[in-house]
Amino acid sequence: MVRLSSMVLGVILLSACASSPEQPNDQPEPTPVLTLNLPTESTCDCTVITDEATDRTFLNRGLEALIRGDHIEAVQYFQRYRRLEKTPVAGWETAVSIAFMSSLPNSPFFEPQASRASYLRLSEQYRSEMGAHPSVLLMLNSLETFVSLLDASDQLTQANEVLKSDLEKREKALKRLRDLTLGSREDAP
Repeated sequence: MVRLSSMVLGVILLSACASSPEQPNDQPEPTPVLTLNLPTESTCDCTVITDEATDRTFLNRGLEALIRGDHIEAVQYFQRYRRLEKTPVAGWETAVSIAFMSSLPNSPFFEPQASRASYLRLSEQYRSEMGAHPSVLLMLNSLETFVSLLDASDQLTQANEVLKSDLEKREKALKRLRDLTLGSREDAP
Protein backbone atom coordinates (compact mmCIF):
# COMPACT_ATOMS: atom_id res chain seq x y z
CA MET A 1 0.00 0.00 0.00
CA VAL A 2 2.83 2.36 0.92
CA ARG A 3 4.76 1.40 -2.22
CA LEU A 4 1.73 2.02 -4.39
CA SER A 5 1.02 5.45 -2.93
CA SER A 6 4.67 6.47 -3.17
CA MET A 7 4.80 5.33 -6.77
CA VAL A 8 1.65 7.30 -7.62
CA LEU A 9 3.11 10.33 -5.90
CA GLY A 10 6.31 9.87 -7.91
CA VAL A 11 4.38 9.68 -11.17
CA ILE A 12 2.47 12.85 -10.31
CA LEU A 13 5.68 14.68 -9.45
CA LEU A 14 7.37 13.50 -12.64
CA SER A 15 4.47 14.61 -14.77
CA ALA A 16 4.43 18.00 -13.03
CA CYS A 17 8.15 18.45 -13.60
CA ALA A 18 8.00 17.27 -17.19
CA SER A 19 5.45 19.84 -18.25
CA SER A 20 6.94 23.18 -19.16
CA PRO A 21 5.21 26.53 -18.94
CA GLU A 22 3.09 27.18 -21.98
CA GLN A 23 4.13 29.74 -24.53
CA PRO A 24 1.37 32.13 -25.55
CA ASN A 25 1.55 31.13 -29.25
CA ASP A 26 2.16 27.40 -28.75
CA GLN A 27 -0.45 24.72 -28.42
CA PRO A 28 -0.20 22.73 -25.16
CA GLU A 29 1.34 19.31 -25.64
CA PRO A 30 -0.88 16.38 -24.79
CA THR A 31 -0.04 14.73 -21.48
CA PRO A 32 1.31 11.23 -22.05
CA VAL A 33 -0.55 8.36 -20.45
CA LEU A 34 1.59 6.29 -18.14
CA THR A 35 0.90 2.66 -17.65
CA LEU A 36 2.15 1.08 -14.43
CA ASN A 37 3.01 -2.58 -14.39
CA LEU A 38 1.83 -3.30 -10.86
CA PRO A 39 0.41 -6.54 -9.54
CA THR A 40 -3.30 -6.41 -8.96
CA GLU A 41 -3.12 -8.29 -5.67
CA SER A 42 -0.89 -7.27 -2.82
CA THR A 43 1.74 -9.87 -1.96
CA CYS A 44 3.15 -7.83 0.87
CA ASP A 45 2.87 -9.33 4.33
CA CYS A 46 3.20 -5.97 6.06
CA THR A 47 2.53 -5.67 9.75
CA VAL A 48 2.63 -2.42 11.57
CA ILE A 49 4.70 -2.53 14.72
CA THR A 50 3.40 -0.33 17.46
CA ASP A 51 4.86 0.34 20.87
CA GLU A 52 2.45 -2.17 22.36
CA ALA A 53 3.63 -4.84 19.92
CA THR A 54 7.33 -4.51 20.76
CA ASP A 55 8.71 -6.83 23.38
CA ARG A 56 10.26 -4.60 25.98
CA THR A 57 12.06 -6.62 28.57
CA PHE A 58 12.83 -5.33 32.01
CA LEU A 59 16.41 -4.87 30.77
CA ASN A 60 15.20 -2.49 28.08
CA ARG A 61 13.00 -0.67 30.56
CA GLY A 62 15.96 -0.37 32.93
CA LEU A 63 18.10 1.06 30.14
CA GLU A 64 15.38 3.59 29.35
CA ALA A 65 15.15 4.59 33.02
CA LEU A 66 18.94 4.93 33.12
CA ILE A 67 18.84 7.21 30.07
CA ARG A 68 16.22 9.37 31.82
CA GLY A 69 18.50 9.56 34.86
CA ASP A 70 16.18 7.62 37.15
CA HIS A 71 18.82 5.38 38.69
CA ILE A 72 16.66 3.81 41.38
CA GLU A 73 13.98 2.76 38.91
CA ALA A 74 16.68 1.44 36.58
CA VAL A 75 18.12 -0.77 39.33
CA GLN A 76 14.65 -2.09 40.12
CA TYR A 77 14.08 -3.01 36.48
CA PHE A 78 17.51 -4.65 36.22
CA GLN A 79 16.83 -6.73 39.33
CA ARG A 80 13.42 -7.79 37.99
CA TYR A 81 15.09 -8.78 34.74
CA ARG A 82 17.55 -11.01 36.61
CA ARG A 83 14.77 -12.60 38.71
CA LEU A 84 12.52 -13.35 35.71
CA GLU A 85 15.12 -14.49 33.18
CA LYS A 86 17.16 -16.70 35.54
CA THR A 87 19.93 -17.22 32.98
CA PRO A 88 23.64 -16.67 33.46
CA VAL A 89 23.59 -14.03 30.72
CA ALA A 90 20.78 -12.11 32.42
CA GLY A 91 22.67 -12.23 35.71
CA TRP A 92 25.83 -10.99 34.02
CA GLU A 93 23.98 -8.21 32.17
CA THR A 94 22.34 -7.09 35.40
CA ALA A 95 25.67 -7.07 37.24
CA VAL A 96 27.30 -5.00 34.48
CA SER A 97 24.40 -2.54 34.46
CA ILE A 98 24.53 -2.03 38.22
CA ALA A 99 28.34 -1.77 38.21
CA PHE A 100 28.05 0.85 35.48
CA MET A 101 25.63 2.87 37.59
CA SER A 102 28.08 2.74 40.49
CA SER A 103 30.60 4.47 38.23
CA LEU A 104 28.32 7.45 37.54
CA PRO A 105 29.07 10.40 39.85
CA ASN A 106 25.48 11.66 39.78
CA SER A 107 24.10 8.24 40.73
CA PRO A 108 23.00 7.59 44.31
CA PHE A 109 24.90 4.29 43.99
CA PHE A 110 28.24 5.96 43.16
CA GLU A 111 31.04 3.78 44.57
CA PRO A 112 34.15 3.93 42.38
CA GLN A 113 36.09 1.18 44.15
CA ALA A 114 33.13 -1.22 44.09
CA SER A 115 32.69 -0.42 40.41
CA ARG A 116 36.37 -1.23 39.78
CA ALA A 117 36.13 -4.56 41.60
CA SER A 118 32.93 -5.47 39.75
CA TYR A 119 34.46 -4.59 36.40
CA LEU A 120 37.52 -6.77 37.02
CA ARG A 121 35.31 -9.73 37.96
CA LEU A 122 32.76 -9.21 35.15
CA SER A 123 35.30 -8.67 32.38
CA GLU A 124 36.82 -12.07 33.18
CA GLN A 125 33.39 -13.70 32.88
CA TYR A 126 32.55 -12.19 29.49
CA ARG A 127 32.51 -14.45 26.44
CA SER A 128 31.55 -13.23 22.97
CA GLU A 129 29.22 -16.20 22.48
CA MET A 130 27.07 -15.04 25.41
CA GLY A 131 24.95 -12.91 23.09
CA ALA A 132 24.79 -10.03 25.55
CA HIS A 133 22.71 -6.94 24.85
CA PRO A 134 24.72 -4.35 22.85
CA SER A 135 23.97 -1.59 25.37
CA VAL A 136 25.34 -3.76 28.17
CA LEU A 137 28.52 -4.31 26.16
CA LEU A 138 28.84 -0.54 25.80
CA MET A 139 28.48 -0.24 29.56
CA LEU A 140 31.25 -2.80 30.00
CA ASN A 141 33.49 -0.76 27.69
CA SER A 142 32.64 2.37 29.64
CA LEU A 143 33.54 0.59 32.86
CA GLU A 144 36.89 -0.33 31.35
CA THR A 145 37.53 3.33 30.58
CA PHE A 146 36.36 4.34 34.05
CA VAL A 147 38.70 1.84 35.71
CA SER A 148 41.65 3.00 33.62
CA LEU A 149 40.88 6.61 34.59
CA LEU A 150 40.66 5.59 38.26
CA ASP A 151 44.06 3.90 37.95
CA ALA A 152 45.54 7.00 36.31
CA SER A 153 44.01 9.20 38.99
CA ASP A 154 45.47 6.98 41.73
CA GLN A 155 48.90 7.17 40.11
CA LEU A 156 48.68 10.95 39.86
CA THR A 157 47.60 11.18 43.50
CA GLN A 158 50.59 9.08 44.57
CA ALA A 159 52.95 11.14 42.43
CA ASN A 160 51.48 14.32 43.93
CA GLU A 161 52.08 13.00 47.46
CA VAL A 162 55.71 12.23 46.59
CA LEU A 163 56.14 15.71 45.13
CA LYS A 164 54.59 17.32 48.21
CA SER A 165 56.91 15.34 50.47
CA ASP A 166 59.94 16.34 48.39
CA LEU A 167 58.85 19.98 48.41
CA GLU A 168 58.50 19.98 52.21
CA LYS A 169 61.98 18.47 52.57
CA ARG A 170 63.45 21.09 50.23
CA GLU A 171 61.70 23.93 52.05
CA LYS A 172 63.09 22.66 55.37
CA ALA A 173 66.58 22.39 53.88
CA LEU A 174 66.34 25.94 52.47
CA LYS A 175 65.18 27.25 55.82
CA ARG A 176 68.11 25.59 57.60
CA LEU A 177 70.49 26.93 54.99
CA ARG A 178 69.00 30.42 55.34
CA ASP A 179 69.27 30.21 59.13
CA LEU A 180 72.89 29.08 58.88
CA THR A 181 73.73 31.79 56.36
CA LEU A 182 71.94 34.58 58.20
CA GLY A 183 73.08 33.32 61.54
CA SER A 184 76.71 33.46 60.44
CA ARG A 185 76.30 37.07 59.23
CA GLU A 186 74.86 38.13 62.56
CA ASP A 187 77.73 36.49 64.38
CA ALA A 188 80.33 38.23 62.21
CA PRO A 189 81.64 41.64 63.52
